[in-house]
Amino acid sequence: MSAAAVKKALRFVTATTARVELAPWGKHWWLSEPKLTGTKLLTLVRVTMRPGTGHRFHYHPTREEIIYIVDGVAEQWVGREKRRLKTGECAFIPPKVVHAIFNSSKKPMTFLAILSPAKAKGPFLVDCYDEEPWRSLRPLAPRRGRPAADGRVRR
Repeated sequence: MSAAAVKKALRFVTATTARVELAPWGKHWWLSEPKLTGTKLLTLVRVTMRPGTGHRFHYHPTREEIIYIVDGVAEQWVGREKRRLKTGECAFIPPKVVHAIFNSSKKPMTFLAILSPAKAKGPFLVDCYDEEPWRSLRPLAPRRGRPAADGRVRR
């Protein structure tokens, strides 16, 4: 990061300075990422997921992730194991482990995704929901809205 970029890096992120992105499953507030805060180790995104939608099966080649449920109930998959997570509960996902999160309730669900490292070579994530065994584990959630421009790569 250049000296000028370090000077502009935020130390406090507010609703007006967060980078907001619309994804097919809901709204993302990127609260800490390299271009915003200058972080090298941690990425933090708050997601509000609409009812009946989900972030389908994918993995992060070089990042570990923690999903923390802020409000609502999540259907969280880590590998082939599924758990129902409620407010205040979390899941840990190691690098290269396929995972997915769905909101099968009738109310919005909010979670935090914390990923490390923030900077790494290769894609941020790789979608694999069209591959077996993932496509047979759970019916696909509908894709609504415009796709996220987050560096996803399909295998």
